[in-house]
Amino acid sequence: MTAPDRYSYGPYHDGPDPLAPPLDLRDALDRIGHDVMEGSSPRNALEELLRRGTGDTPGLDELTRRLWQRRAEITRRHRLDGTLQQVRELLDEALDAERSALFPDPSDDARFAEAQLDALPSSTAGAVTELADYPWRSETGRENYERIRDLLGQELLDSRFQGMKQALESATPQDVERVRQMMTDLNALLAAHARDADTTERFAEFMAEHGEFFPENPRDTEELIDALAARAAAAQRMMNSLTPQQQAELSELVGQAFGDPRIAEQVSALDAHLRALRPGEDWESGQRFRGEDPMGMGEGAQAMQDLAELDALAEQLGQSYPGARLEDIDLDALARQLGQEAGVDAGRLAELERELRRQGLFERAPDGSLRLTPKALRRLGEVALRDVIGRLRTHRGQRGNTAAGAAGEPTGATRPWQFGDTEPWDVSRTVRNAVLRSASAGSRRVSLAVSDVEIAETDQRSRAAVALCVDTSWSMVQDGRWLPMKRTALALQQLISTRYRADALEVITFGRHATTVDIAELTALEAVWEQGTNLHHALLLAARHLRRHPDAVPVVLVVTDGEPTAHLEPDGSSYFNWPPETRTLAVTLAQVDALAKLGASVSVFVLGENPRLAAFVDLMARRSGGRVIAPDLDGLGAAVVSDYLSGRRR
Repeated sequence: MTAPDRYSYGPYHDGPDPLAPPLDLRDALDRIGHDVMEGSSPRNALEELLRRGTGDTPGLDELTRRLWQRRAEITRRHRLDGTLQQVRELLDEALDAERSALFPDPSDDARFAEAQLDALPSSTAGAVTELADYPWRSETGRENYERIRDLLGQELLDSRFQGMKQALESATPQDVERVRQMMTDLNALLAAHARDADTTERFAEFMAEHGEFFPENPRDTEELIDALAARAAAAQRMMNSLTPQQQAELSELVGQAFGDPRIAEQVSALDAHLRALRPGEDWESGQRFRGEDPMGMGEGAQAMQDLAELDALAEQLGQSYPGARLEDIDLDALARQLGQEAGVDAGRLAELERELRRQGLFERAPDGSLRLTPKALRRLGEVALRDVIGRLRTHRGQRGNTAAGAAGEPTGATRPWQFGDTEPWDVSRTVRNAVLRSASAGSRRVSLAVSDVEIAETDQRSRAAVALCVDTSWSMVQDGRWLPMKRTALALQQLISTRYRADALEVITFGRHATTVDIAELTALEAVWEQGTNLHHALLLAARHLRRHPDAVPVVLVVTDGEPTAHLEPDGSSYFNWPPETRTLAVTLAQVDALAKLGASVSVFVLGENPRLAAFVDLMARRSGGRVIAPDLDGLGAAVVSDYLSGRRR
C-alpha cells in the first residue's frame, strides 16, 4: 500500500487567486456610463469608479480611510520614551538593591558608597554614566546595570537594523564584537562607495561575511544603502519626536551601549554616511505621539517607518499626481499595513482598470483626452434599450415587440430564440450550436436543445428618417432630466442600429442654438449654463434631415421641458427673449407647418409642469397631426421608443 497523499491548505499568494470571482466589467462600464452621461469626463468617471469600488471590492476611498485609521492608532496608542522608562525602572531597582546590601555594613567604605549613590545626578543618563565604574556589592544591582547596557545596545542597533534586538537578547561578548566588526566593515564599504569606487567585489565579500545581519538580502550596495537609510532616517525622526530633554538623555545613554563606546561611535559614523548618500530621505521631521503604551528605540523607529509607508500608500491611493496608475500601489506594503485582504482588494481594482483599458472600452481623442469607444457606447445602449423594453412590457402587461417586423425581409442577423418569437429558424446556425454543445460534452450523438435555436431577424419593408430633438438648456440639468434624456437617445440609437438598420437617425440638441451630434458626442456632452430654448433651429435641422431621405417615413420626436424662447434670425444669429415673444412662437409654428408638408407629424415629450408650454405643444400637435406625451422621467425612454415604433408604421 502506498502512503496517502498529504495536502496543506492556506492563502494563495502566487499571482491572482484562481478561485476569485471574475471581474464584473459590465457593471463597471454601466457605472462609468452613468457618470459620463451626467456630465463627467470618462477619465473622471473611471477615477470615481475606482474610488467608490465595485460590488464586494472596496474602493480607493475606503482603503485610504483605513490607512488613516491605522495611522491614528499608532500615534494615539503609543509614546516614544519606552527605552528611557525601562532604563529608569532597572536603575531604580538596582539602586534599591544596592542600598539594601550596604545598610547592614558598618564600614566607612559602605558609608562612602552610600554617599556616592546619594550624589548621583537626578537624570537617568547622568546616573548611568556615573555608575560606569561603580563596584556593585548587590548581585541584583550588578545584573540590572549589565541589563541596562545590553538593553541600550540592543535598542540602538535595532533602531538601525530591524530585528537586531531579538538576535542579541542573549548576546555574548563575542557576539557584540562580531556586530562591532560588521559596523566597521559597513562604514568602510559606504566610505568607498561615497568616493565613487567600484564596490561590487567588496560588497560581495561583505555580504558573504555579514549577510546574516541583513534579512532584506540586498543585491548591491545601492539597495543596501536604500534599506539602511530608510531605517536610519526613521530613527532620526523618532529622536526628533522626543522632547529636548528626552533627546539629550537618550543621546547620552547610547554611549553606554554594551559598555563599549565604540558601538555608538560606529552608529554615528553610519548615520553620517547615510545622510550624505541619501539626502532626499526625511531626516528632519517629527511626529506627535499621544498614547500610553511606551515603545523602545527599535519599536519607535519601526513606527516611524510604518507612518512613512502609510503616507506613501495614501499618496498612491490618492492617484493625484501626473501619470498616476493603480499599478503604482505597493501591494506588499498595503498588505503589511492593512492585512492581506487589503492587498487583494487593491490588486483587483488595478486589474479592473487594466482590463477596462485592454478591452478597448476607452480610447484617446484627437485632443489627447480619454473617451468611450464605440464598443463601450454599444454596451451602454444595450443596457438603456433593455431597460426601456422592460418598462414597455411592465406598463402594457404584455410582451414587448422585439421582432422588428415579423413579416418583413431578413436582415442577415440572427439571435437566440425567446419565448413567443415567431420568426423562422436559422437552421444552419441552430444545427451548428447543437453540434458544438454535444461535442463539448463528449457526446457522439447530436441532440437539439432549446438553447441551440437561433432565429433569423427580419425587418419591415419600410424605412424611416428619424429626427430626435433633445433640449439641452440648463433647466434640463437643474431639474434632473439630463441623464434620462441621454439614456433615451442611447436606447433609440441602439434599437435602430441593431433592429432597424435601414432607418436614418439624426440626434439634434438645442439650447440657444441647435446642432447635430453623434451618439458619442451626446453621451459625453457636458452641461453649459446658457439661456434659450431654440426649438425653431432644431426643427429646421430636422427638416433638412427628412429632405435627405425623401423615400423614408418621416418621424420627428422632440424632448423638452421649456417653451421656445429663442429662434434663428435670417443672418444665422440666435435671438433670445423671456418670456417668449410672439415672433419666436410664430416662426417655430411655421417650421412645424413646413414639417407637416413633408408628411411628418411632430411628437412632443413634455417634461415637468409648465402651463404655457402645455398650451404651445398642444397647438403644435394640432397643426402637425402629432401627439403630446407627458411621461415621468423613468418612463421617458419607453415613451419615445414606443412612439417611434408607432410612427414608423404609419
